[in-house]
Amino acid sequence: MREFIVEADGGSRGNPGPAGYGAVVRDAATGETLAEAAEYLGVATNNVAEYSGLLAGLRAARALDPAARVHVRMDSKLVVEQMSGRWKIKHPAMKPLATEARSLFPPDQVTYEWIPREQNKHADRLANEAMDAGAKGEQWSASTSRAALDTPAAVPEPSGPPGDAAAGAARARAALAEGRSAAAARPAVAPAEDDVEAEDDVEAEAVREAEAVREAGGTAAPVPEEAAPAGEQPPSSAGEEASAAPTEQHRGWSAAPDLGAPATLVLLRHGETPLTPQKRFSGSGGTDPSLSAAGREQAYRVAEALARRGTIQAVVSSPLARTRETAEIVAARLGLDVAVEEGLRETDFGAWEGLTFGEVRERHPDDLNAWLADPEARPTGGGESFAETAARIAATRDKLVAAHAGRTVLLVSHVTPIKTFVRLALGAPPESLFRMELSAASLSAVAYYADGNASVRLFNDTSHLRP
Repeated sequence: MREFIVEADGGSRGNPGPAGYGAVVRDAATGETLAEAAEYLGVATNNVAEYSGLLAGLRAARALDPAARVHVRMDSKLVVEQMSGRWKIKHPAMKPLATEARSLFPPDQVTYEWIPREQNKHADRLANEAMDAGAKGEQWSASTSRAALDTPAAVPEPSGPPGDAAAGAARARAALAEGRSAAAARPAVAPAEDDVEAEDDVEAEAVREAEAVREAGGTAAPVPEEAAPAGEQPPSSAGEEASAAPTEQHRGWSAAPDLGAPATLVLLRHGETPLTPQKRFSGSGGTDPSLSAAGREQAYRVAEALARRGTIQAVVSSPLARTRETAEIVAARLGLDVAVEEGLRETDFGAWEGLTFGEVRERHPDDLNAWLADPEARPTGGGESFAETAARIAATRDKLVAAHAGRTVLLVSHVTPIKTFVRLALGAPPESLFRMELSAASLSAVAYYADGNASVRLFNDTSHLRP
């Protein structure tokens, strides 16, 4: 089940006076803005404007997914307490508004939270834009809105290369200091047991092997593909305190205004191939299998999920057949073209291509032990070490982030590259890849900021694959 964050606000310059509202819907897992709404209401009270903003946000969320769970965040104590059932609604102008709001989603799908005005800046800006437009005899237009640009936080962060883990830590400390709601940063939904692909069983085997190697004094390496081993300020502020002076803006994980929007790389692992259930190594040096029927169905499902979200602006794929096929299915649904990037290919597993983990253990035990213990070690017969893969992914990341600054781009790739994107963003050691589970057709996301920092927003989401 999808989860949305709805932030809403309303204001009246006179109370009653010229009024307007604003609302924004975000994806609870990634923080991406999915929808904005704002409208000039004419002469109305603050409270009516607040309720109108709530209604607009809930309507927008319902249009995205009527089955979603919704967490509403507002700086109106009145609306939050009344909609939560703790305060009675006595004013006749608000009763029908509250009734309609309750009718948009079942009660068990919506929760409410009061937040300080400083944490509701996006919706506040939208409400003020609507009131400004109304003062000119116009209506608010999404195409001219600057609300999303005017609200990001100015959070001091350390500089560093893209993916430096210090950035994530700094953002986390800032969020905690501000008392950011935990609901606005819900963890990615873990896959149901039935969603775990067959290769994860082999990954568990690789973990056990790696642990044995570490006990002997070595350092484990990441896991592979299929079989893997893993294969501008308004004149007033909306709300009850419309004449209050602007305050310093903070919004947790967002970028500072001078940095602009981050480049967000949405990482999609390709759908299943015939080798997946067979638990065989399938890198860039083997037979290059296409998707199976199950894999194509997975690709269609993720395409529909991404189309509903509506945030993808470009699609880039690994050159291998299974990723290109997945990318083409998704891109066709989104009305986009597919660009191919060589750097997104899977690791070359050398002579192990097409073999199961057990077969490699039987035929090349020393090479396998070395590979598990040392990121610099290559598979039997050459291939590519995980250190070499990491260097390739880092260079590809830098190239794509520079080319797609401020955009959201879908990268269709493989287990090792996707885990490496995440590992580098976290600043984690190579062996951390053994602790990650990545299912076929799963979605992950990393945001890269203009100062070179990054934050992981999503990992191994397979909710779109469930019935």
